[in-house]
Amino acid sequence: MTSLPLRTPEPAAAPAPGVRDGGGERLPRLRHELRAVHALVHRDLLRLACQRAHTALMLLQPVLYLFILGGGLAALIPHSSLGVGYQTYLFPGMLMMTVQAPAIMVGVRLITDRQSGYLRELLMAPVSRTTLLLGSCAGGTLVATVQGAVLLSLAGTVGLPYDPLLLALLLVGMVLASFVITALSLALAVGLRRPEMFHTLLGLVMMPLLFLSGGFFPLDSLPDWARALSALNPLAYGVDLLRRSIGLRVPGGEAGGGVEWAGAQPPLLLEAGVLVACGALALVWAARRFGRPE
Repeated sequence: MTSLPLRTPEPAAAPAPGVRDGGGERLPRLRHELRAVHALVHRDLLRLACQRAHTALMLLQPVLYLFILGGGLAALIPHSSLGVGYQTYLFPGMLMMTVQAPAIMVGVRLITDRQSGYLRELLMAPVSRTTLLLGSCAGGTLVATVQGAVLLSLAGTVGLPYDPLLLALLLVGMVLASFVITALSLALAVGLRRPEMFHTLLGLVMMPLLFLSGGFFPLDSLPDWARALSALNPLAYGVDLLRRSIGLRVPGGEAGGGVEWAGAQPPLLLEAGVLVACGALALVWAARRFGRPE
């Protein structure tokens, strides 16, 4: 009798990518990344809800500027020179100031998290460093927009109508402004180790940017060299976008004196594109720096 050759058992096939041994689906990597972004945004919203006194103090400065400085100068600046009252003219600049403070705090938290060791623990999560940076940027953008929306609720006190389209345009403008300031704050903070250095640099950079933004006075009243610098200022595009959005719904609300290219104002959508491009470039640069080993 001839014996049949024994066949060695074939090894079990490896599970296909995205499938567990037990047949359940593995969580896709993209889902992991999105959950990490959601967790960071949720953390920032919880901090906003718990620090109500701090939030109120950050809102106090633009409110005082709007009603005390704006109310005092309104009697000195002719209505005809701006097309609207000075408080109405000042309102976009105060919206920019409101979103600026919480957006800058994202950079401060990045440095303090590195000092406390929390950032090192965060980097141990099974997600990319770029995702962590995107989550911080998204959280800072959302928190800054929420605080700006609080000041936006006071639009009627400066002569602006509660027009749903106008409020929506201003809200979109604040989102773009919040995004670009948050991204610039992260780009500045990612290479620093001490918050004192960060605050020193902010004092040297942010005040000139605010005064060259057109938030307090028309840019066409500045010298030629200052107007050329304002065309390189992302905050100037944010203020101009907010003011021109008002001009779409309020006669004379645009008030002129904004950013000019070769003697003419760029289209509104192009200004929005400039803000997105500035924020994206700052975020890409920050991600490359953040990707280096600690």
